[in-house]
This record gives sequence, structure tokens and C-alpha cells, in this order.
Amino acid sequence: METLSTNRAHGGTQGVYRHVSTETGTGMTFSVFVPDHAEGQALPVVWYLSGLTCTHANVTEKGEFRAHCAKHGLIFVAPDTSPRGEGVADDPEGAYDFGLGAGFYVDATEAPFAANYRMRAYIEEELPALIAAEFPADMSRQGIMGHSMGGHGALTIGLRNAGRFRAVSAFAPIVSPLNCPWGEKALTGYIGADRAAWRAYDACALIEDGARVPDLLVDQGDADGFVENQLKPELLVQTCEAAGQPLTLRMQEGYDHSYYFISTFMGDHLDWHAARLKAG
Repeated sequence: METLSTNRAHGGTQGVYRHVSTETGTGMTFSVFVPDHAEGQALPVVWYLSGLTCTHANVTEKGEFRAHCAKHGLIFVAPDTSPRGEGVADDPEGAYDFGLGAGFYVDATEAPFAANYRMRAYIEEELPALIAAEFPADMSRQGIMGHSMGGHGALTIGLRNAGRFRAVSAFAPIVSPLNCPWGEKALTGYIGADRAAWRAYDACALIEDGARVPDLLVDQGDADGFVENQLKPELLVQTCEAAGQPLTLRMQEGYDHSYYFISTFMGDHLDWHAARLKAG
């Protein structure tokens, strides 16, 4: 693991790191904030998965999470959204919603993407092992959150690994890739035409198929231009109500899809995670 930068902030250390991933076959960059702590103390971990076009840098620079993480003693990990580098397949037309920056947190099975696009295994297996080895992380106390495509990632990874994550939340998530243009394009390209195979990457489908977590917290801006055609939070509400899955959906008046929205409610989410990541 290579350290690219470290900075003091809010009584902790914000670092940016790089390593060569065996899952993606590429170099991967991620950021980690570690609050000051007693020697030998292990801290809970909150994962943040970013959205389309983003890297680790978007939330690191705009998320306004460090003061809240320092208050609660939370390590905050922000991975990239896809593999990058020479030879990594991209959308042939350079679209923003597929290819580089749009890995959708899946393990691709379709050529040419299967060679590198293994973000599910990277986030679920490889990067957690690295965090456990290199940082003072208590991996028995983990939470996960994300935004948009990353909200989809947080919900699906949380639901598939319910025993690992004590808290799961999202900002403006894509709740059902099976039922929106972004998801249909991405899953067709990465997974293929068999829609049954998509269900492992759809939060609503996972809940319908029996996956559960203790509860979910979702914030959605009502001025978000993607809410009707892409995000469709009402589908998550309907699915959770039918399945008895606890969900708190907060529609935030006047807020859009940007980091102005995310940073406004980041503290609420970290307070919510911290309450569920206490010792014991």
C-alpha cells in the first residue's frame, strides 16, 4: 500500500492511499480518515460508496464528514467507483453512466468488462482485508452508506452481507436497477441479458427474495432531477412495507442530487451509524 497524502483534520488524519488490486487487476486509490485514538484501540468502520462519475475524492473533499467521525470515533473509508487505467474497458461512446467511473459495484461477467470490473469482490472482500491489516479497524463493527449509484451499492452490499454491517444508509440511491435506465444499461453491459441474474444487484429484488437488515435510513431530495426516472424511492417504500423491512425514508424539501445535499445530512447519517456501532 502506497501513501499518496496525509493531512491533519478535526483531530484525526485524512489519508489517500493506492494499492494494486488483485480483483480488478489495476491500481486502486481510496481515502481513509482515522480519528485520534488511544494506542491499541480499534475503531468502528463506516464505508462510503460514491456515485456515477465520482472517485474517492468527491466525498473526501466535499462530504464534511470528518468532524462527526472524530466526535464518534469512526474510521471513514471511501473507495473509487470503478477500475481505471490503460487497457481498462470503457463505454465506446464515452458515456458517463457506463464504464470508467460507473462500475455499479458488480462483478461483471460480460466481455470485455469481466477482466477488470470486479467492484463487488473488491468492496466485499479485498479492500476490507487491506483495511483490517493496515488500519486500527474493528471489523466486527461496520456500517455502510453511499450516494446514488453508491447508494445502490451500499443497499445491495448491506443486504447481501447483513451479518457484517450493523448499519446501512443511503443518499438518493438507485433502489431498483431492474426498473430504471441507468440500471438496465449497466446490468445488461456488465452481467448480460438474463434479468434473473440482476436480482443480486437490486435492493428491492434482494428484499423480495428474503434479504433483511435491522433497519434502513434513506434521504432523498425532492428537487432531485433524477428522482422520477432513475431513483424511484417509492419502489423501495412499497417493497419494504410488503416485506416488513424497517425503513426510514426522509424526503428533504428543496434539496437536489449534489454534495450540497449530501453534506447537509451527512452528520445525521453518521450519528445514526454511530448509535448502531457502539461496543458490544
